[in-house]
Amino acid sequence: EVSQEDYFLYTIKKFKNYFKMQEIYTDDIGEGFPLVLVHGFLGSSEMWTLQREFLSKHFRVIIPALPGFGESYKVKSLDSINSMAKTVLNLIDNKKINKFNLMGHSMGGMIVQEMVKISGDKINKLICFATGSIGDIPGRFETIETSRERLKKEGIQETVKRVPKKWFIKEDKAKYYYLCENAVKETTEETADNALIAMKNWRGFENLKNIKNETLIIWGDKDISYNFEQIDTLKKNITNSQLSIFKNCCHNVHLEKPEEFNKVVLDFLNK
Repeated sequence: EVSQEDYFLYTIKKFKNYFKMQEIYTDDIGEGFPLVLVHGFLGSSEMWTLQREFLSKHFRVIIPALPGFGESYKVKSLDSINSMAKTVLNLIDNKKINKFNLMGHSMGGMIVQEMVKISGDKINKLICFATGSIGDIPGRFETIETSRERLKKEGIQETVKRVPKKWFIKEDKAKYYYLCENAVKETTEETADNALIAMKNWRGFENLKNIKNETLIIWGDKDISYNFEQIDTLKKNITNSQLSIFKNCCHNVHLEKPEEFNKVVLDFLNK
């Protein structure tokens, strides 16, 4: 469990890891086989706080903040999933890492699927968490285009108050909702819109049959961003895959039931 005070102290400490503010921020903690975690829309490396603390006892955990998001807010944002995937792969290459495990959440799940398409041989095990293979996300609580229109009309401040609440059963009363609030403090309208464009234009379905990596799919049964049909499509088309469903969880399972989530991930990676 991470208290807000501990989290604040860690945040202060980690800024010492910056070399230049124009560079993409990347957490790199722990020892052992590398595990790369990729956050989603309106996220940051901080969204993995509860996983970083636990999993870094078992792996070398690498967590970038995507361009324009979170701690990388001064870096120009990207408007394609492919360019985001290449950016993360670049970061890993720069660390001289040749093989790694990979987990992506939501939009990050699209990014990791794209990373497999580009460099699947570098990836050992894959975790697709609360994600799908179709970028405009059929069945989402609102269409991507509606999110873009509302962002333009209502502005970024209203968007970051409105959307992240939908990722938790308890909405903004959830214990770890504050991590979402912190993640979006510096997010601009341009960054958010570029991410929505990137998702809307991405298609991963045709590549699912080419994913040969052992894959874990994680989903909360109350997720209103991705319905079961999206998850089932992954399961049926990724040959070597297994599905873990969390009951009474929404989109952010990792922040709603972190202990259970972490155990499922660790067991999968260690087996």
